[in-house]
Amino acid sequence: MDRKRNCTLCGGAVMMLLLGHMTTALEVPLDPKVLEGLPQPPTITHQSPKDYIIDPRENIIIHCEAKGKPHPSFSWTRNSTHFDVEKDSKVIMKPNSGTLVIDISDEKAEAYEGIYQCIARNEHGSAVSNNIVIRQSRSPLWSKEKNEPITVQRGMSLVLQCRPPAGLPPPIIFWMDNNFQRLPQSSRVSQALNGDLYFSNVLMDDTRNDYICYARFPHTQTIQQKQPITVNVLDIEAMNDTVLAAFLNGSDFWGDSPSGERAPSFMHPPGTHSTATVLKGDTLELECIADGLPTPDISWSKVNGELPSGRFLFHSFQKTLKITEVTDTDGGDYRCLANNLLGSNHHIITVVVKAAPFWISAPQNLILAPKETGMLTCRVDGNPRPKVTWSVNGVAIENSPKDPSRKIEDDVIILSDVQTGSSAVYQCNASNEYGYLLANAFVSVLAEPPRVLTPPNHVYSVITNSRALLDCASFGSPLPKITWFKDSQSILDGGSYIIHQNGTLEINVAQPLNSGKYTCMASNNLGNKENHVYLEVKEPTRILKQPEYKVVQRNGVAVFECKVKHDPTLLPTMIWLKDNGELPDDVRFELGSDSLTIHDVREDDKGTYTCIRNTTLDHDSASATLTVVEATPTPPIGLEQPDPPTDLELTDQREHSVQLTWTPGDEHNSPIKSFLIQYEDSLHERGIWANMTEVSGTSTTARLELSPYVYYSFRVLALNEVGLSEPSVPSRQYRTNPAQPDMNPSNVKAVGTSPDSMTITWKELTGLESNGPGLQYKVSWRQKDVDQDWNSLTLANVSQYVVTGTDTFVPYEVTVQAINDYGLGPRPEVVLGYSGEDSPTVAPENVQVSVQNGTVAEVHWDTVPLSTVRGRLKGYKVSYWKLRSLHKQDSEPEKPRVLIFSGNETEGHLSGLHPYSQYSLNIRAFNGKGDGPSSSDQHFLTPEGVPGPPAEFKVRNMDLDSLIVEWAPPLEDNGHLTGYLLKYQPINTTDELGPLKELFLLANETSITLDNLKYSTRYKFYLNAMTVKGSGPTVTEEAVTVMDEALIRHPAVKAGKGSVSPPPPPPTPLVTQSLQPLLHNAPPAGRMFGSVNSSVEEDHAMICWEYSGPDRNVFVEYVVDNSKEPWKTEFVNGTRTYQIRGLKPGMSYRVRVVAKDHSDETVHSTEELLITVPAMTSKQVDIATQGWFIGLMCAIALLILVLLIVCFIKRNKGGKYPVKEKEDAHQDPEIQPMKEDDGTFGEYSDTEDHKPLKSSRTPSNGTAKKDDSDDSLVDYGEGGDGQFNEDGSFIGQYSGKKEKDTAEGNESSEAPSPVNAMNSFV
Repeated sequence: MDRKRNCTLCGGAVMMLLLGHMTTALEVPLDPKVLEGLPQPPTITHQSPKDYIIDPRENIIIHCEAKGKPHPSFSWTRNSTHFDVEKDSKVIMKPNSGTLVIDISDEKAEAYEGIYQCIARNEHGSAVSNNIVIRQSRSPLWSKEKNEPITVQRGMSLVLQCRPPAGLPPPIIFWMDNNFQRLPQSSRVSQALNGDLYFSNVLMDDTRNDYICYARFPHTQTIQQKQPITVNVLDIEAMNDTVLAAFLNGSDFWGDSPSGERAPSFMHPPGTHSTATVLKGDTLELECIADGLPTPDISWSKVNGELPSGRFLFHSFQKTLKITEVTDTDGGDYRCLANNLLGSNHHIITVVVKAAPFWISAPQNLILAPKETGMLTCRVDGNPRPKVTWSVNGVAIENSPKDPSRKIEDDVIILSDVQTGSSAVYQCNASNEYGYLLANAFVSVLAEPPRVLTPPNHVYSVITNSRALLDCASFGSPLPKITWFKDSQSILDGGSYIIHQNGTLEINVAQPLNSGKYTCMASNNLGNKENHVYLEVKEPTRILKQPEYKVVQRNGVAVFECKVKHDPTLLPTMIWLKDNGELPDDVRFELGSDSLTIHDVREDDKGTYTCIRNTTLDHDSASATLTVVEATPTPPIGLEQPDPPTDLELTDQREHSVQLTWTPGDEHNSPIKSFLIQYEDSLHERGIWANMTEVSGTSTTARLELSPYVYYSFRVLALNEVGLSEPSVPSRQYRTNPAQPDMNPSNVKAVGTSPDSMTITWKELTGLESNGPGLQYKVSWRQKDVDQDWNSLTLANVSQYVVTGTDTFVPYEVTVQAINDYGLGPRPEVVLGYSGEDSPTVAPENVQVSVQNGTVAEVHWDTVPLSTVRGRLKGYKVSYWKLRSLHKQDSEPEKPRVLIFSGNETEGHLSGLHPYSQYSLNIRAFNGKGDGPSSSDQHFLTPEGVPGPPAEFKVRNMDLDSLIVEWAPPLEDNGHLTGYLLKYQPINTTDELGPLKELFLLANETSITLDNLKYSTRYKFYLNAMTVKGSGPTVTEEAVTVMDEALIRHPAVKAGKGSVSPPPPPPTPLVTQSLQPLLHNAPPAGRMFGSVNSSVEEDHAMICWEYSGPDRNVFVEYVVDNSKEPWKTEFVNGTRTYQIRGLKPGMSYRVRVVAKDHSDETVHSTEELLITVPAMTSKQVDIATQGWFIGLMCAIALLILVLLIVCFIKRNKGGKYPVKEKEDAHQDPEIQPMKEDDGTFGEYSDTEDHKPLKSSRTPSNGTAKKDDSDDSLVDYGEGGDGQFNEDGSFIGQYSGKKEKDTAEGNESSEAPSPVNAMNSFV
């Protein structure tokens, strides 16, 4: 037992020694000049995939590329036997390559199917490729079959089987109809993973004869079609036996159980339990399809666990559960639950996770010197555990020649005491039932004398107290030993010198005495090689006098000094910054050689000013703050900023922290509020002081947390009410040791910039974040969900990299990891990005428009296939425009309007349409790259709508009791006008509305005369245009009928005069127009008075106005124009007209109407109105007052009376006229009979009786005059029909019968007698 233990310990020690020696194994240098002369066994660089499906229409190309020194030769095996390429004229091997090109133009591709393997060999070994399985893609035709019609009872479940032909690769299945439209799918009807179409329950609408299954073979891009399947759905309960038997004749009847509502049961998979196997890293798809009525809902859960967050999706209306990137933890039981109103059912699927072999540690190439020892490791894992076998130069290792220096222990080969000429290529094969891995790793035994790869006589320049690194890259076998010399003196590792493993010489703190010539020597047992380099240590750049804190009054001068000392061999530059930005471009800023002067200081000049002195090797900087104040009295004596702290000391020094202590300075009568601790990193940002932390004014110590690889110096500033003190003297320098990065670049993004590229960007680490020298970034990327290795490269001093040759809009996984000379940063976070987008290639299909009303339409469309979007679908653009109006000619075509619907929306509303018009629209998908093609234009019509408001609505007055209403047709008919609706009502003096009257007018009317209105009354009118859809918006107007002359005319006969003042002209009607509903609203409170009108006579004036306020405090004020007399005020008693009397003829007056409050203060007023009273006419003899004129008129009247009496007597006695007889027969005109045909009275009427008299005002709508019966001589004597006959008889009195208002009732139609006529005349 002890012996076994000792052997074990010895074996472990040997293994540790071997591993320790392996760390010094030689790496092949990248210098091509070195590689040129080095022998190297073959390495496979490119090969075809393991499973290679070929297109039978194209030549077969099997790739095999390899490198080596000398260049390798190639041979092939086919189905494990040698494949003689030269004997087959159809097969060509490319020159200097192992790639095969097989011409199958005259040959069947099946003849070259098989398992191929490439062998690349040279004198140092043989490398082999994977086993490449060549198979021809196949898209066989559907087997001939006759599908009998399927008859199924309504409500039953149904499965339509597809059973496509087995293709290579398997086809993609989809169901369509005869019109090549995809059959709609839902939670009730869906396609299973195997392509069958499942109905949870059938409806009568499922009856159709074109259920067609299509199989698309992606490799050959061909589509095969199954014979259409006919499905007839019966409602057996609604059919008698005879009809049912006839219908079922010659068809398969599906279902023999009741078709009513039922609880769910599973159609697929059947039963209550099933098992699924998935490989690790693949995608798991589980499916449950249930029968039931109503249609069951499907839900998923994991028994004793949760579904993997972020990696699972539901498809096919929750019937399919998809889990991506399967891991071992995804194994277990999954429950799918089907549920409807009648119950539930569940099915358990047990998932078993297996794994094809995957690498833990693949074998790496080894370069060993003679007598050295190395190790090849091949560590893999899988489920079941893979079997590992080794080969050497393509031959199983157990069948290869025995090699005493080689020892095999499972997945490790140990090579010890190797000899020259024992180079070989080893193959590691790991396999299980789910796949295999094959890796080549060569072992090259070299004996090479040393070579120094660093350029000779290189000059290194550094600043005093900084680190110097002198390179000595070398190559040789055995590994050369590096020795350094300075001025022929050997340099030992230790003290201020460090010799790194790669040969680099490091001087921690370079001093001027370290300047000089350095020699590195690389040596092994085959020789020595020297190289000379030079080191120059420069003086640091230092600011001797820093700019000081300034408090400057406005318009004063501020001067900042910045005196610098630098190495005389370096060329310095001076830069000034304001708040870390450039100085303002202003002539007030004057730059000197070592100063900055600001003239005429302004408020916006305040801030922090920094001077930076740069050289090619270093820089130094200092800052000061400028405060701008107003001119104020001198502050009290003794109140100043504190003195800087002193005696800075570093204690309790640790790897990543240190304690800083200090002694406060004088406070100068203002207590210290806080201490500001600043640091300088002389390694990365020399001369830049940054704030580190702030502590209270009572503290004198602080624990400071530090970062690796920083040369710290600290200083402290004190702050009181006045301001900051000067900085303290810096502490001694404290250096932290380098370490590997503890963070990676942030803000990593992968964005497509063009259809075939992707740009990876990141935010670089700062020098403080690098944690060590040699900061670089390892950028890695690979296509997501594709079995391929990561592509990686290492970059420095950049923040982006462009990956070219990508497919359009493909997801990529991207990582960026920080690396320095001390190792890798933490494991980077994987960022998902996409390569560039391209415009969509197809237009949306099945565009349908549903018109909702005259102004709104609804549009529907099908989503474009995601494969045609070629990017991230942002949405759809719907363009629509008006083609023409269906009612009138448009002046110009309408520009298209565009609506954008985001995401996967497939419907939208088009608003703002014009009724009764023709429109056109199209739809296009768009992504981040741009718009895809537009769908074909779809035309649609909008129905009629309500019309717009009538135009040019106005009302004008005609007489005391009538108004004329005029309008124009609406500008927007929106259909065929059917007429107009006119409403009107009076408004009294308190703005109350009277009864409303309505009139319906024909569409071709544009005016109407309204009679029988009340004089001196305000009316409000409402007018609507109408179509078959209803009334449009209302327009309103107000107007005032002319005042009764009896009210506004006050004749005054002065003493000695008989003249009567003529009546004033009627006032202008007050009209307002607005578009509003049928409501009477008071005018806004801001403006109470409307328009003001006037009429003037010889000694008085009539004023009328519009007013919407209370009437109890309204006054009329007037004054003689251009006089200094006070205004005369007269109270208005609740009316909107007023007569000013006692005006002087020939004078001009200023008139206004005002409203006053209770304190007699004017609150509202009209504009002043200027009126002029006409001058008094000269005195003339009034003929109407002369006696002779009066006597003459009486005689003429008497004569006319006598003549009329004579005529009357002659008519009665002569019997010549039938009028008298008829009067005797009909004494009462009220009961005269009317003719049935025309409604006239007996035979008194002729065809002229119906003509209105010239003075009548009959409106167009048939309304008549008011119901008064005022007869006048004008009505009978001046009418066109009244005249005397030859014998002097007056017959016109019966020819002009007055019309009466039908709305008021029929009044008496008695013709006036001559006596009445005379009385009217007199």
